[in-house]
Amino acid sequence: MNLPLLGAADIEALGPTGAVDALEEALSGGLDPETSPARHHVTVPGGELLLMPATTRQMTGVKIAGVAPGNPARNLPRITGSYLLLDGPTLLPVALLDGAALTTLRTPAVSALAIRHLTGPLLRHLVLFGTGPQAYGHLAAVLAQRRVERVTVIGRTPHRVAALVEHARQLGVDARAGDSQGAEEVATADLVLCCTTSATPLFDGTLVPDGATVVAVGSHTPDAREVDTALVSRSAVIVESRAAALSEPGDLLIPMAEGVFSAEDIAGNLADLVTGRILDEKPAAFERPRFFKSVGMGWEDLAVAAAVYRASAP
Repeated sequence: MNLPLLGAADIEALGPTGAVDALEEALSGGLDPETSPARHHVTVPGGELLLMPATTRQMTGVKIAGVAPGNPARNLPRITGSYLLLDGPTLLPVALLDGAALTTLRTPAVSALAIRHLTGPLLRHLVLFGTGPQAYGHLAAVLAQRRVERVTVIGRTPHRVAALVEHARQLGVDARAGDSQGAEEVATADLVLCCTTSATPLFDGTLVPDGATVVAVGSHTPDAREVDTALVSRSAVIVESRAAALSEPGDLLIPMAEGVFSAEDIAGNLADLVTGRILDEKPAAFERPRFFKSVGMGWEDLAVAAAVYRASAP
């Protein structure tokens, strides 16, 4: 069987808005993130292998992703992988997709879907931690959803910060480099995006203004986190699914171990947010900072991969 190979160009053609719409359509149609199969982690010599299956009545799929920490030093991408898409009823393979390109589009789309429901149409100040592919992808996804007046980029490597600042300016946004601690920048932010590989908090969570939104996507292991306990304890916390949030990210597991956060403190999952259940049931929660924690789930890859496949069909 000669499977069609959908590469980076096919995936990028869907665009940030197309990917966000595919995710929202899946959740609005009744998909329950809590029933999504768990991600499987396998330690391998090059790093970590992630197996992410998902299924609906129409389509089934599995992503095999690699996380290779040594790759950037080889001028290779840190995230690798492939996605096998199958027909739901017959389980016959229908396409093979570039898994790294799919992840690069999907992850910002998940964040942008949360941002679509957590922020107003104008963002006066966006603070972006990180300078890798996800930082670029998140900037594009946010600009496709919201008007942004100013962007501050914070990273560890000056020339990479400068490159992302220049990229943002070319997109028509007032952008500049920020202090590595981010204190002044975070205190005036409407939206903070954390797209790093940091294992320790990036900023002081007490500085985030009430009503601001923080999105963290960089960590998915129990011993790593991009935000501190102070932010989590004072925020309305939204997650992709409670099951994933309570088993993977240190951003939430560490405050739980410290006894200042619990499963009952989660305001809701992404489906609750999209369908309006959180706002209906807990309107006061939105007067605090809003914190969305993403770890990446198989149903998201499936929704976007299926949309790419449909868009590429002759």
